[in-house]
Amino acid sequence: MKTWGLDESQRQPSVSPGISRREFLRGLGAVAAGLLAAGCSPNGVVETIASVSTARPAGVLTPTTDVPTPSPAARVAIARAERYERDLVRRQVQALLDRLGGLEDVVGPGDRVAIKVNLTGGAHFDPPPGASAVESYLTHPEVVRALGELLRDAGARDVFIVEAVYDRESYGSFGYEELAEVLGATLIDLNDPHPYGDFTSAPVGDGGLVYEEFVFHRILEEIDAFVSVGKMKCHFNCGVTHSMKNLIGLVPVSHYRLSEDHWWRSALHGQSHDEAGTRLPRIIVDLNRARPIHLALIDGIKTAEGGEVPRGTFNPVEPGMLIAGKDPVAADAVATAAMGFDPAAEPPAAPFLRADNYLNLACELGLGTNRLEEIEVVGGSIDDVRYEFEPSREM
Repeated sequence: MKTWGLDESQRQPSVSPGISRREFLRGLGAVAAGLLAAGCSPNGVVETIASVSTARPAGVLTPTTDVPTPSPAARVAIARAERYERDLVRRQVQALLDRLGGLEDVVGPGDRVAIKVNLTGGAHFDPPPGASAVESYLTHPEVVRALGELLRDAGARDVFIVEAVYDRESYGSFGYEELAEVLGATLIDLNDPHPYGDFTSAPVGDGGLVYEEFVFHRILEEIDAFVSVGKMKCHFNCGVTHSMKNLIGLVPVSHYRLSEDHWWRSALHGQSHDEAGTRLPRIIVDLNRARPIHLALIDGIKTAEGGEVPRGTFNPVEPGMLIAGKDPVAADAVATAAMGFDPAAEPPAAPFLRADNYLNLACELGLGTNRLEEIEVVGGSIDDVRYEFEPSREM
């Protein structure tokens, strides 16, 4: 196992945003043609990162005169899993990927893959009584293990587990150091530019909603495939948090806080909860344009309702499901529906009690579809797995 960015002796000064990305990353944006029929008329250009791999996800353009090809209907897979038993999780993650058509359009032989996990809060919160952190609000390592093994089987040369961790103990405390040893993966703290020496800047593309670019760890432009493994949860400021909001943890805390004593990315939230309700959903969309997701996997085996971390109305629950899709907007939409909510709801309808619906914003920009009638759900129906969540009412 290699660990990058966790050794204080290796920390190097960061630089301010504005470092140019490699020229080949400044590609043309791609808008999914099939979304027009979904009633989500694109009003912005969606930049997708062109990569050096020869096995490219459908619809991704290189910086040439390529023209987007019509994409098939969004497909999202559902599987039941009542516990984090290793063989069960591996079998069900395999079933999800098989129902999505496999991994050939995501990763090819020799590719480098990053898996973004959700370790929000780190050691700042104590797990709720009767449940561990990874059984209630963090991505469980068994789900990542199953996916990592399947990515290796598909030919991935390098696997990176990435997160801008809130403290040095996070990877060890939540089982990821052991997991990295098993997978031969590299753990990366996205708060630290090591081993590159500095950060890079990633443009959002034409018409960023809040930011025009983000400060990123350089590994995020070196990879061939990017996978987001989020937790199925509610969120006070954003309604829900699945695969797309998971990208809030891509940016280094040091560059996105309003005060030096803030341990969280306070600049992304703004000055108040009212501001966060409009600002954060748009930043989620901007982040997903700057670093597009090729595969979304959502851990809903054991999680919590009523909040993102143990505070307020947070309450552990056991929905017993896994959800995956190659359209992260559609995957998050199905996960939201499986929680008993309307993924196309407008605030103040639950779960978007005090926030704009980031799924609607993403759909309008052509990132994917959150219209259930435009999504092919395979492996079962939403009604088969539906578990009614309480939204986040207090924090």
